[in-house]
Parts: sequence; structure tokens; C-alpha cells
Amino acid sequence: MAVIALAGCSGAPGVTTSALALLLSWPLEAGRRMILAECDPDGGAVLHGLLQGTLGDRYGLRNLSVAARKGEFSDAFWRQLIDLSSDDGKTESPRNRLLLPGLTDPAQAASLGQVWRILAQMFRGIETESGHDVLIDLGRRGAFGPSGVLAEQADGVFVVVRNTLRCLQAAQGPVRALEERVGDVSVLVINEGPYPAGEVQRVLQVPVIATLPYAPKDARVLSDGAEQPRHFTRSPLLKAARTGSTLLAQRAAVRRARLDPHGLRTAGGEVTHAR
Repeated sequence: MAVIALAGCSGAPGVTTSALALLLSWPLEAGRRMILAECDPDGGAVLHGLLQGTLGDRYGLRNLSVAARKGEFSDAFWRQLIDLSSDDGKTESPRNRLLLPGLTDPAQAASLGQVWRILAQMFRGIETESGHDVLIDLGRRGAFGPSGVLAEQADGVFVVVRNTLRCLQAAQGPVRALEERVGDVSVLVINEGPYPAGEVQRVLQVPVIATLPYAPKDARVLSDGAEQPRHFTRSPLLKAARTGSTLLAQRAAVRRARLDPHGLRTAGGEVTHAR
């Protein structure tokens, strides 16, 4: 079980599309859930992308600021989640792959000052007490500023980059800044360019943990709600995401064990003292 944050940089790396691929592919044991939270202060993309605006803007992060002021945050959080579990029309949805939609307007981020920290605590509590995994989409700017507390409290932080010259150049500054903030980061590569994983590691000086294929047709299903091709769940993108999810979880577990070897971290992110 883990809390994993995905962050991006300039150069259109595809953080949200990667996060959705991981959500839909994440291996789940019976009784466990995976929650994807769109926490990009620049706004979310899934409501009007994958979901094609069918749900309007009734759900999402923006509703939590009011709930926080009223002391109703926990109940409100679960009401904002949208079920993205597979539905074959024959059996009831397992409701084990859930989405917290992001902001519909970047201006709404100004009202979320206290919400970011409450969310970080909420995610830690969900993971610790319920055994659910949490995936946080921080977009290009969410790992910094007030929302950066979500990266600080995550078990693993992964920067999504494309292995093109433009994206690798753009990623160097954010990777260094993020290392200073959270201690260490790793990379998830979108394999669009010519540079192998070893070269990406050399340039960015952080480990490449997993690679997803550059698959525009399949990606558009997740980013824009395009019609699913036949056997989409067995597409190279989702197959790679299944492998990648295991690798990301393993990396997060190793980092967590190193930072908190005795399991003293509380749901609030603090470290208690052994007695």
C-alpha cells in the first residue's frame, strides 16, 4: 500500500494520461481500492477529457474547501469520488478505482490553502487505516507552492518526462528543485524520443523506474475520451502501465522503509517516538 505522487514539467509530458493508465491497470487485491486525485493547481483534465463533460462540474476538489471550513471534510471527500472501475454491464461495479476530479478553473486554487495539508493527512490515513493506494496527479506546478505538501507526504515522488531533448532539458530544473523539497525523486519515462533510460538517468541524475510507450491513439482514449479500440485493456499502454505500477509501488515501499524503518509515521505525517 502506498501514496504515490506524479509530477510533470514543461513539454507536455502526459502526467494525467499516465496517471489514468496506472489507475486502470493497478493490481488490486480483494477489498482494496485505488484512488486517483487530480491535485494540479492549474486545473484538472479528466472531467472534460476522459468523461467528456458528462458529469458537469458537480464533483471535484473545489467542493472540499467549503467542507473544510465546516469541519465536514472526511464525509465530503468520499462523496466527491467518481467510480472509474470497469463495468461489463453484467455485474455490479466493484468501485475499486476511484477518481477525485481536479479544479475546473485555476482561479479556484486560491481557496485551497488549508485543503492541501488536510488532503495530505487524509491520503496518509486512507493508506494506513484502510489499506488503499493513492495516486496523486500534481501536474506541472503542483509539487511546489502550497500544494507541494502532497509531494512531501508521499511515499514516492515520480517525475513524468518524455525522452526527447526538449523535455529532458526542461526537466532538469524541476527535478533538482523537487529533490531539495522531498529528498529524492525518480522518473517515469514516456518513450517518445531517442534517448534510452540510461541516458535519461545520466542527464537527470535520478533513477528511471518505469517506461510507458508513446501510444497517441490509446492515450487519446484517456486524455480526450476517444472511442476505445478493441481490446483496449490489453493495449501496449495498459500492459506497460500494469508493469509500471508494480515497479512504482516497489520503489515507494523501499523509500518508505528507508525514511520510516520502524513504522513510526502517523496518519498526519509526523513521526512518533518509540517508548
